[in-house]
Formats: sequence, C-alpha cells, structure tokens
Amino acid sequence: MALEVLRAQERTPAPWKNGGGVTTEVAARPEGAGTGDFLWRVSIADVAQSGPFSVFEGVDRTITVVDGPGMALTVDGTLHVLAAPYEPFAFPGDSDTQCELLDGPIVDFNVMVRRADATAQVRVVRDRVAIRPEAGTCVLAVVLEGSATLDQGSVRLDRLDAALLAEGDADTLDVDGRLALVTLTLAATDRSSD
Repeated sequence: MALEVLRAQERTPAPWKNGGGVTTEVAARPEGAGTGDFLWRVSIADVAQSGPFSVFEGVDRTITVVDGPGMALTVDGTLHVLAAPYEPFAFPGDSDTQCELLDGPIVDFNVMVRRADATAQVRVVRDRVAIRPEAGTCVLAVVLEGSATLDQGSVRLDRLDAALLAEGDADTLDVDGRLALVTLTLAATDRSSD
C-alpha cells in the first residue's frame, strides 16, 4: 500500500452521533465505514457547548485537546480535567461520559477503535520522527499545529493534514509544530479487510 496523503480541505463535516456537535473524519477503516461499523476512526471535532458524549459500544477512545481552554470529562463518575493541549487521554467509548467545557469552545482530536478488533496508541511529537509501521499496523500522522514535511517526495503537510503509512511504507517527517502519531494495530482476523 502506498503512502496516502489526506488533506484537511477535502474533508466534509458531519453531525455527531448524538447530534450535539460537528465532527470531521480524517480517516477510517474500512473506507466508507459509518459510526456503527468502523474498525478504527480518527476525527477532529468542534465542541461548542458542554454535554454528554455519544456512546460507542465496544469502542476504546483517545481524545486530545487541540485548541481552546480545555474540558473536564466525567467518565463513569470519575472527573478528568483536560486543561492542557496535546495530552492524549484514553477512556472507554461505552462509558457514561459527560463533558464540561472549562471556558469556551474547543477543538479535539479523537481516535476510536473497536476493542475486539484493533488497538491504538496516540502520542504527540515536536521533532523529526521516522515512521516504519510494523507487520499488522498502520500509522496515521496528523499535523495538529504548524506543519510537517515528508522526506520522500518532499510533501508538505499543513495544519490538520495527515499522512497514512501502512506496513511496508517508511518515511521521515520534519515537524515544525506538533504532530499526532496514531499507531493502529488490527487483530490478526481483521488484517485482511484493511
């Protein structure tokens, strides 16, 4: 599979599953999957008001504040304050989750995987990084702030642009800002469908 560049301006916003906001999908597998049948899904959401998160049965989530003053999430009765940007927070998508904005609207980066079918690791980097996905994995690199340049072909990624690298791909990104690296690993039974 060849490296795939995913431009922010080519995405179409859509309403949240619970109707409480707007999300823009960066990538999902299988391609074209909806909120009910993805193996994994990565998106960016504009959160304008406090309220409940959508419930996703059997899904694990990792959320990262990108812009704005942050939010407080109460997950199954436990409070977690996400006031600092670029710090990923993982929680079960099927938990009762309430969001309280700290001081106005935010933008967040959201990674969801079906826990029976896939796992995700999310980290945010600021420096040059080499990417070489291992067997059964793919890596989605998303520019959260600034820009990044891929060595092969000198492709520039601007804010919220992404690059998807699969097993067999390899590249190095020079990061001028902040880059989210999402390593997605499919269960062996699901690898043939990616």
